[in-house]
Amino acid sequence: MSIGIPILEIANVTKSFKGWRAVCGASFDVGRGSITALIGPNGAGKTTMFDMIAGFSRPDSGQIRLARHNITGLPPHRIARRGLVRSFQFPRVLAGMTVLENVLLAAPRQTGEHLLSMLARPRLARDREALAHIAAKEFLRLFGLNAWSDEFAGTLSGGQRRLLGMAQVLMTEPEIVLLDEPLTGIGPGLAADIFDIIASARQQSMTTFLFIEHNLDVVMRRADEIVVMVEGRVIGAGTPEAITSNSQVIDAYMGDMRKWDFQ
Repeated sequence: MSIGIPILEIANVTKSFKGWRAVCGASFDVGRGSITALIGPNGAGKTTMFDMIAGFSRPDSGQIRLARHNITGLPPHRIARRGLVRSFQFPRVLAGMTVLENVLLAAPRQTGEHLLSMLARPRLARDREALAHIAAKEFLRLFGLNAWSDEFAGTLSGGQRRLLGMAQVLMTEPEIVLLDEPLTGIGPGLAADIFDIIASARQQSMTTFLFIEHNLDVVMRRADEIVVMVEGRVIGAGTPEAITSNSQVIDAYMGDMRKWDFQ
């Protein structure tokens, strides 16, 4: 699909740690409503880039724009309010709360957060709470966690916690989601289900996804666009078909491209 107008723009971003340059003048765009993969070998600067986009690290130079607004150096909570949410590689759940309660905590516009509003408009509060429960239960169903709805989140396996983390992210109604290796600890069958859910979310609400993933088969078959980083630099960006014919990318990272058939 055509990615259209960029929702995320990375312009000449650099980041160094004690003299080591992790990101070197990287630039790329992420189209609104796209499923975009950020790939590269270990040490390429992918996670550092995610940290800067989500506000957990500040670039030394360059600019990051979200929906045309400069978000460079903003703290994570302010970036999240603008619609960009990151799902961490190792999900963080509240073990002492139920699986359903963990998802409900991510619901946006909760009237319970504003006491005066809740007192003045109790019916609105009840309606929003009911809608939040419906949405949360639907996400648990989509991710195959409905049977654990009333169980403590601490009893979930590592793979189930990853699924719960993704349900929490989508519950926030984000405009763009950053997924850091979403398939780690998940079997092939469930991996396909996850990307089916991602594709459905994109189709229904034009949610944008930018994900880091080492499984190139998944990347080639599920991403609309691919950004390739090597040694802190962006060496290629484009459709899977374009990436497989990019000689610089092939030489630096991906090797033999003949195994991918896009017909």
